Amino acid sequence: MSQLRIATFNLLHGQPLGPDGSPLPYPADPAAPLAEAVAALDADVLAMQEVDRYQERSGLVDQTAVAAKALGAGDWRFAAALHGRPAPGAGWIPEPGVPGFQVYGPDEIGTRAELPSYGTALITRLPVRQWRTRRFAPAPFGLPLKVAGRRGLTPVPDEPRAAVAAVLEGPSGPFTVVAAHLSFVPGWNMGQLAGIRRWIADLPAPYLLLGDFNLIGPVPRTVLGGAALVDGLGPERWRGIPHGREAREARRERRRLRARRGVHLRPRPAAQRAQLPQRALLQGWRDLARTPTYPAHRPSVQFDHVLAVGVPRSAVLGTGTPVLGVSDHRPLVVEVDL
Repeated sequence: MSQLRIATFNLLHGQPLGPDGSPLPYPADPAAPLAEAVAALDADVLAMQEVDRYQERSGLVDQTAVAAKALGAGDWRFAAALHGRPAPGAGWIPEPGVPGFQVYGPDEIGTRAELPSYGTALITRLPVRQWRTRRFAPAPFGLPLKVAGRRGLTPVPDEPRAAVAAVLEGPSGPFTVVAAHLSFVPGWNMGQLAGIRRWIADLPAPYLLLGDFNLIGPVPRTVLGGAALVDGLGPERWRGIPHGREAREARRERRRLRARRGVHLRPRPAAQRAQLPQRALLQGWRDLARTPTYPAHRPSVQFDHVLAVGVPRSAVLGTGTPVLGVSDHRPLVVEVDL
């Protein structure tokens, strides 16, 4: 059995919280609560959202590097969706003269400490074949939201978001993992989710999409497309399906042949589903865990998801949302046989 532990965790910049969800002060070592929480997850692959790098509010800590060390992970990427400092109730104050989007990895530990940033991270213990990152523009308007430590609703502007993808070498071959944090603006976040599906279409399946999507329950898999189309396809059949340029050329050739022969499209029998192009197979998303993750002290809704294509339900060996005392989200953990 090739068992892997996959997790996603919205950090709320590593903020310690009490049992009632109220903010607690950072200890003398501001990295300690986060390091302890992440070590307890013991994940082979960890997606993190609302991650700080050298922010005063979180003790000038490189939180991705702290988490990677706690996991004993050899590789990671932090995609800084913005460089600047938080301004309560007003979004962010940009760092002058600094490009908004930059990507940091192990080679940047201890460098450019004068650049506070905030974004999304992906950490892995597995060998990495390829990294890919992207930034999403903020919605042109915000929403009133519940903010930890404040009464009532606070007007919050939207902010840039980031996604990190990696092609990992698993025990049974390559697969693709994406860490994402999507807008809280309804509709805008759905467009970002659909954009991720297109963005990874040339990468190898199976796919795991992890993150805080600010979409509840079944909405993300509904936006992406359900899994009925691809049920029953094993990993060996997935990896034999052409994708990227190869798949596009194959489709163009089939269209030319059909046009030449005057052949019209007909529904494909079930036996031919394994020959579907990669783009069609990207409609087959399913939730690997269905459980509330927010708010951490009394979960009632699921904003945090682990979605997959090419991973049958029978491959899920266990799920959990452990209580860690950090963040207003609980991490979502899935043990899966890949």
